[in-house]
Amino acid sequence: MRFIQINPRDNVAVALENLAPGETAIVELKEAVNRGHKFAIKPIAAGDKIIKYGMPIGTAKAAINPGEKVHTHNISTALSGVLEYSYEHEETTVNANIPADSFFEGFRRKNGKVGIRNNMWIIPTVGCVNRLAVNLANAANKQLLPAGSLDHAVALTHPYGCSQLGADHALTRLLLADFVRHPNAGAVLVVGLGCENNTIEGFKEELGEYDPERVRFLVAQDGQDEFAVGMEILKELAGIACNDRREKIPLNELIVGLKCGGSDGLSGITANALVGTFSDRLSAAGGTTILSEVPEMFGAETILMNRCINKNIFDKCVDMINNFKKYFMRYDQVIYENPSPGNKEGGISTLEDKSMGCTQKAGNAQVCDVLPMGGQVVTPGLNLLNGPGNDMVATTLLAAAGAHIVLFTTGRGTPFGGVVPTIKLASNSALAERKPHWIDYNAGMLVEDGRSTAEIEDEFFRLVIDTASGKTARNEDNGYEEIAIFKDGVTL
Repeated sequence: MRFIQINPRDNVAVALENLAPGETAIVELKEAVNRGHKFAIKPIAAGDKIIKYGMPIGTAKAAINPGEKVHTHNISTALSGVLEYSYEHEETTVNANIPADSFFEGFRRKNGKVGIRNNMWIIPTVGCVNRLAVNLANAANKQLLPAGSLDHAVALTHPYGCSQLGADHALTRLLLADFVRHPNAGAVLVVGLGCENNTIEGFKEELGEYDPERVRFLVAQDGQDEFAVGMEILKELAGIACNDRREKIPLNELIVGLKCGGSDGLSGITANALVGTFSDRLSAAGGTTILSEVPEMFGAETILMNRCINKNIFDKCVDMINNFKKYFMRYDQVIYENPSPGNKEGGISTLEDKSMGCTQKAGNAQVCDVLPMGGQVVTPGLNLLNGPGNDMVATTLLAAAGAHIVLFTTGRGTPFGGVVPTIKLASNSALAERKPHWIDYNAGMLVEDGRSTAEIEDEFFRLVIDTASGKTARNEDNGYEEIAIFKDGVTL
């Protein structure tokens, strides 16, 4: 298969490999069309809608003849600013093909939550002690770990915790508290400086109830040798957490974040579609998936809105979309300044094009809840999470919301990983072959001969379950585990 018409309504097709002028691909090509790029398969008049995925992805700037390339030079966005929406509920069905062994092996915590890793996290309350946190993590990995079931230590560094005001300071505290409570950490050392806005005592108020056996605190300005004190605390924590054991956990307790980055024209056809099938299957099993990247819902938002389970969730979704548009407008920025240069090089032409591909990750399940930044999952099923498209920030928000794993699709490739296993799916085989040390799964196989779609879907489902049960993701193998906190306002 060298090209694909995704939906019978489409007036464009997508090249699955580089095509030359004169080749016959539904129509005779008038010019070269690279992999992931579009070409017209019907006459398109100036002002007509460009249809892909069965939906408009923009408007033709000029007449486009069959066989001509359709891209940024002859297509423009049709999106506008803040909109009014009406709730037109759409019932959907999902793939409920769940394997018989529908469980994973995780760590049951004292509070009933489940983790899929038993790591040690060193969490700074403020960026001033980042290097102390890194040095402690490095020393723990050399001197204390691995030990029993306790694997390795990670420093969750960030530049904030002081010189912030209002909502920014509150969000920093909230996200750091989310990570302290995250069940993927079997032991946590919170490191403060002593004079920051986010003091240890104030942070404990944000944190609320915690397990004092597993969560300890260190103030660097107290005492003489903060590093030595920190190592003694980590030694105690390691001695406790190393005795944790995995046990069988029902699949309905698994929480998975959905993310894309460095997308190309095949992302919505292969990798995102495969993740969407996984999301549906996990939802059908009673589990939870979380979709974020609000700006990459623009243009496809009504698909998600009409799948909201009730009017209240619909209203929350509308507020999330329009408030993010107002965030752009508040800074006099173009709402639809997307896709990125890499996206365009990979064949994505407009934000509608990108959004239609991005939302494929949500499958067909009903939207059960909409979460604010820093909010955590309370309702099983498909959740939407407020947050930007930025890879590092969005992955951080997904993990803070409770995701055990993040499924990260990419057509361009990235080594990035969050502090939870970040399974990266390549949208095309060329990327998977070129960057095997980055890529966990090749979704490009979906448009190649040799394997059935059902076989690939089952294999990927098993990969996620195996990862939840202890198989490491590439980002973990490479030590690419980090967070990035969203910032909006003033820095003092």
